[in-house]
Amino acid sequence: MTSPVKIARSVKNVSLSTLLSRVLGYIRDMLIASEFGSGMVADAFYVAYRIPNLLRRLLGEGALSSSFIPVFTDYLTNKTEKEARELVNILTTILFILLSGLTLIGIALTPFIVKIIAVGFRDNPQKLSLTITLTRIMFPFMLFIGLAALALGILNSLRKFTIPALAPCILNISQIFFVLAVCPLLGVPVKGLAIGVLIGGLGQLFFQVPAIVKSGFRFRFKLLLNHPGIRKIGVLILPAIIGLSVHQINAFVDTMCASVLKEGSVTALYYANRLMQFPLALFGIAIATVAFPSMSKSAAEHDIQALKKTLIFSLRMISFTIIPASVGLMIMGKPIIRLLFERKNFTAAGTDATSWALLFYATGIFAYAGVKVLVNAFYSLKDTKTPVKIAALAMVLNAILNIILMQFLNVGGLALATAISSTVNMSILIFILRNRFGRLGGRNMLDLLWKVGLASLIMGIFCLYMMNLLVNLGLFIQVALTILGAILIFLFICYILKVEEIKHLKDLIYPEEISEL
Repeated sequence: MTSPVKIARSVKNVSLSTLLSRVLGYIRDMLIASEFGSGMVADAFYVAYRIPNLLRRLLGEGALSSSFIPVFTDYLTNKTEKEARELVNILTTILFILLSGLTLIGIALTPFIVKIIAVGFRDNPQKLSLTITLTRIMFPFMLFIGLAALALGILNSLRKFTIPALAPCILNISQIFFVLAVCPLLGVPVKGLAIGVLIGGLGQLFFQVPAIVKSGFRFRFKLLLNHPGIRKIGVLILPAIIGLSVHQINAFVDTMCASVLKEGSVTALYYANRLMQFPLALFGIAIATVAFPSMSKSAAEHDIQALKKTLIFSLRMISFTIIPASVGLMIMGKPIIRLLFERKNFTAAGTDATSWALLFYATGIFAYAGVKVLVNAFYSLKDTKTPVKIAALAMVLNAILNIILMQFLNVGGLALATAISSTVNMSILIFILRNRFGRLGGRNMLDLLWKVGLASLIMGIFCLYMMNLLVNLGLFIQVALTILGAILIFLFICYILKVEEIKHLKDLIYPEEISEL
């Protein structure tokens, strides 16, 4: 079985698990939108949720995965199982102590943090006070989900992808339960939602523990700061905090800017980002997740050609899946938002603001996915310094564009700024890797891009026609049939144009159970 086939089939497992998680996530978002709308309460919750979530991604999930997986894979490849287990135990101990301390500090400094992140809330004391309360409730989420991120890194390094991909379902189920069963019982209903986030984070951690134990790992608290593996991770993790998490830092800046726009802008930006994340997670992040351990193993074995082959295949698969999804969101964004969210307290005005932001977010989905894969190529080589320099440039560019574009496009300007800065980030990463590895199949990639671009254009025209044709059949049937038809049209055109990636579809939907990479 060739490496591309293994990657494609493992992507299938991750994508199906991610699909379930995202469906649950959209059910959760529908319920939240219905109950809390897009006004003051929703803005307060999403700012409060973003604070520990951002710190978790910077210090836990993103940076930890990028620094841990290459080092742990090296231990699994070149050292004994005992040494690999010891590395896990020491890192678990250090991470628990660090995140516990940061959680306590964060709770104490919450008023200061909120006033910095949501500067526009200062003029509304009630909104500011509610945001501070919700942030304090949810700060321990950073501890639970940070440890869950370590569990994800362990399982992915062992080529076990399905359980970590399913784990976010627990968080979504918890929030759905609390919105339906607990929030109505409380004097301040949104507090129940915050508690649901906390419980869900704890559940996401413990959901992964049995798979780790089954793989032969037993957690033992052991503090040894001078361990050579810990030192390697420490060297890699500091620049990775910025380098891998540039999108999260951009989201932080976007929130600050959105808080000074009209009420509901923070919520509109959140829901637009959520919809943009669907194809990104289903295809882009799934491909990057599966490819990362493979590239790390190739690097540990000093097989650069194998690493390069995995990288090129991943970029081609991202092009094949993400470009049509982006076009689909540009055209179908508003009816999808109406279908998912527009009811009760989420009004047509909220739909308009959200669809406006989504239109511009969609232009950058390909770049977001490309950055994920390209940065992982650097990290597999234990190079976190190069991506962080490029990420710093992208962050500065994003901040400048935010200030400029929000004057003309409001919340859409913030989304467009993120898309542009991510595209610049991806372009520079490709240029540097090409100089380091040699040719990356640029001509073949251009051939793929024009074919996929043409198929996506035809698909987009079909969507416009079908939405008008089915306008009297109800919104659900209209959207569902249009999306189904669009997928078939896109695949048919790609087949006619002899797009090579079509042959990998059988690996993505292959029904036979296989062992993971």
